[in-house]
Amino acid sequence: MSSFPHCPDIVGADIELLPIESVAHALDLPHSRVVQMLRDHQLIAIKRGKEFGIPAQFIDGDHVLKQLPGLIAVLRDGGWRDEEVLHFLFTDDPSLPGKPMDALHGHLAREVIRRAQAMAF
Repeated sequence: MSSFPHCPDIVGADIELLPIESVAHALDLPHSRVVQMLRDHQLIAIKRGKEFGIPAQFIDGDHVLKQLPGLIAVLRDGGWRDEEVLHFLFTDDPSLPGKPMDALHGHLAREVIRRAQAMAF
């Protein structure tokens, strides 16, 4: 049993997962702070095999993708489980086009947030 919340690997092998230590290094934070971010639901960890990781797309250079913690909070406040949040983020949506996770990295980020707010409640 891990000391932080995590999901089964529902995103597929094509999604790169970063070990928690790598995320801590990229963010220039102690490992314990990243674990606390997982406990606070600012990030979501995935268990792939025996290893835990965080989707690489959640990290933007040396920080967490700006909109991600708020998006997770909105959906969780609406009763969504972490698995459902991951499914939303990593499932193709032809109306965007592409995956909401990809759109968060571009000019459609506000649209993803708007949709999450509408779907959560």
